[in-house]
Amino acid sequence: MFSSDVYIERRKKLRPGLPGGIVLFIGNQEVPFNYPANTYAFRQDSNFSYFFGLDHPDLVGLIDLDHDQEWIFGNDIDIDDIIWMGKQPTIKDQAALVGIVHSAPLKELKEVIRTACNQGRPIHFAPPYRGETILWLSDLLGIHHLEVGKRVSEPLVKNIIRLRMKKEAREISEIEKMVDVAYQMHTTAMKMAKPGIVEQEISGIIEGIAIAFGGAVSFPVILSINGQTLHNHNHGNTLKEGRMLVTDAGCENNFHYSSDITRTVPVGGVFNARQKGIYEVVLAANLKGIEAMKPGVPFRDVHLLAATEIARGLTALGIMKGNPEEAAAKGAHTLFFPHGLGHPLGLDVHDLEGMDENLVGYDNETIRSKEFGFSSLRFGRKLQEGFVMTIEPGIYFIPELINIWKRENKFAEFINYPVVEAYRDFGGIRIEDDVLVTADNHRVLGRPIPKTIQEIEEIMK
Repeated sequence: MFSSDVYIERRKKLRPGLPGGIVLFIGNQEVPFNYPANTYAFRQDSNFSYFFGLDHPDLVGLIDLDHDQEWIFGNDIDIDDIIWMGKQPTIKDQAALVGIVHSAPLKELKEVIRTACNQGRPIHFAPPYRGETILWLSDLLGIHHLEVGKRVSEPLVKNIIRLRMKKEAREISEIEKMVDVAYQMHTTAMKMAKPGIVEQEISGIIEGIAIAFGGAVSFPVILSINGQTLHNHNHGNTLKEGRMLVTDAGCENNFHYSSDITRTVPVGGVFNARQKGIYEVVLAANLKGIEAMKPGVPFRDVHLLAATEIARGLTALGIMKGNPEEAAAKGAHTLFFPHGLGHPLGLDVHDLEGMDENLVGYDNETIRSKEFGFSSLRFGRKLQEGFVMTIEPGIYFIPELINIWKRENKFAEFINYPVVEAYRDFGGIRIEDDVLVTADNHRVLGRPIPKTIQEIEEIMK
């Protein structure tokens, strides 16, 4: 965790714009793996981490806006716990680590909330995403669990987004460290990508690297020769010559700051002519997107630049036809690039996505599209200094989607369906980097991970 001053300042900055009442941050609980005493590795709630920093289960942070008090609620352990867990700091000591004077047992929280509710004071909390947290809020507020989501505080959500989107220098440093660990993960995957290797072997090794040098993977590893499935968590295939291996993986540290990198390589280490053609198009889109990252530029425009580059490259290969700019503007490229260009990155790999995607990524100037492909762009509004975004264009040949579009003769003026048929077995390619928006430009974070054809073939020798 950072110094106590960091968390004190963050909580201070959270207050403006909140109309009094109580702000409640419920930390995560431990979750059983297969029976109560055997739990998954604990992962703290990211909002609790940001404002309170304590990486222990069963804690609640409370800010009383009307009385200018801050509290940590939690239970001290007894000798039975010490036998199994060792000596643990008291709740009072933990609270002091993050600049909080007041602490109390969890059993006292319900009375505090009940009294505030009876006084008509608002209770502010962010959207809960775990069932046990929803039930806890239901009990505290005395409402049905299905009503909890309707009580989420929009002013609080907007303030959290305002603070967490702009990364502090210390946060950027932590993210960058995790990109450097991702370098080890991805270069290891490249070296292992040989015919006869089972995907699971590679996935297991790179997850081990995350645990050894970071804290854990920042999301379940996506690794497959069937890269046309965007989030493919099946690792049962055997690598074969002629296939491309997509590896989308990152890690997080004990502060929970994340990296998220994708590389795609040819099984066996040498690109064939067909693979080179598609790969160079995706790489050009990746570079074009990165180049456009500057304060004041709408990320939706960056997405369209990358989409146009994909349409231009596929037209040169004969897979698409007509005017590339018009094709991209109308969405014809989404047969091959059906997702958004990227997303915010930070304490969560899809940072703040558990809040409200439209509040995070859109505003009154930038309205989210409802069109296929464009609707998947999670973030569209103007970039600002301190934003960290992924840039991850891709080209995918999804047989089921091709079948639908071909049957409908969709965008026939832009799609060369006879040529598309020859790529039906291709799979997919995605290239992803983590990019910081600086005061007047951008910076790709971390140690450069091989991504040109020459760099990849060299490291795979």
